[in-house]
Amino acid sequence: MSNFRYLTSGESHGKCLTAIIEGIPAGFDINPDFINNELKRRQQGYGRGGRMKIESDTVEITSGIRFGKTIGSPITLVIQNKDFENWQKIMSSMPQDYTEEKSFTAYRPGHADFAGSVKYKRTDLRDILERSSARKTAIEVAVGAVAKQILETFDIKGYSNILQIGSGKTEEEFHAEIDRAKAEGDTLGGKLEVIYKNVPVGLGSHVQWDRAIDGLLAQAVMSIPAVKSVSIGNHHAYKMRGSEFHDEMFLENGKIIRKTNNAGGIEGGITNGENIVITAVMKPIPTLRKPLHTVDSKTMTETEAHFERSDTCAVEACAVVAEARVACVLLKEFLQKFGGDSINEIRRNFNQNF
Repeated sequence: MSNFRYLTSGESHGKCLTAIIEGIPAGFDINPDFINNELKRRQQGYGRGGRMKIESDTVEITSGIRFGKTIGSPITLVIQNKDFENWQKIMSSMPQDYTEEKSFTAYRPGHADFAGSVKYKRTDLRDILERSSARKTAIEVAVGAVAKQILETFDIKGYSNILQIGSGKTEEEFHAEIDRAKAEGDTLGGKLEVIYKNVPVGLGSHVQWDRAIDGLLAQAVMSIPAVKSVSIGNHHAYKMRGSEFHDEMFLENGKIIRKTNNAGGIEGGITNGENIVITAVMKPIPTLRKPLHTVDSKTMTETEAHFERSDTCAVEACAVVAEARVACVLLKEFLQKFGGDSINEIRRNFNQNF
């Protein structure tokens, strides 16, 4: 059984973002260029903000990979924040560097500011902003890029589509909606889907609630900053009859096939061999140039929310993050089912299963 897991660290304007990945077997090819391309995809998209012009994220691999192959030990990934040079004193870890520059006390509705400051008893809301920021998803995309490369060894491949932004449903309408929102100092959310193909039967389990793979996938996508709902399969199930929704089985050349995939590739908490299909809804980004009404935590007076550099729309970036999060869940379950200490053991176990 695999012990695949990862932890990330780092703040939005800190020195770097870091991830340590444990439980990756030896012998897999990992290409840094693939990771960097995924990071580039995350930074692209119509409606992104000024930081994308400052940073061009690249990964540094500092352990666990030698001559392009995993060696079985923990993998460490680092992404330097190039904007840190402008924030060295503000984000310093040294007590003698204390400064109130760029601190703020006005809660931003829709962010973690209020709940986080109450939970952790922080008076400078930057202590909450810096880690709750979606900036941390950059290193998660890097981790997901490692997971994707391992999954692709077994022909498991994923991609994403943007289904809607605002009221727009075509790319031309997306851009028009974003342009209008930007001109008005506002923001936009949208709807996206993630699809993974060639996922084998048997990932996840029905035996305990916390082993159901649909629950694991839903948590992974739902906890992306700004995502407010997640569904798997046909999200119109609530208005369909059972005879319409459930995916009937047929035999074709001795093999069971389906002509529909309303279940989204999962039945009873277990993958059934069909495509994994996940839909997510992202709320509008809560940092607005047109400030929202709020309360100042220090003076307890009503005021306008603090504006921190932000995007107008980041649905395309969110889709890339969702792909990465899903890849990590699928890899963990894949390694639990077919795992071993090396690629050779995993190939043997995988081939025996089929």
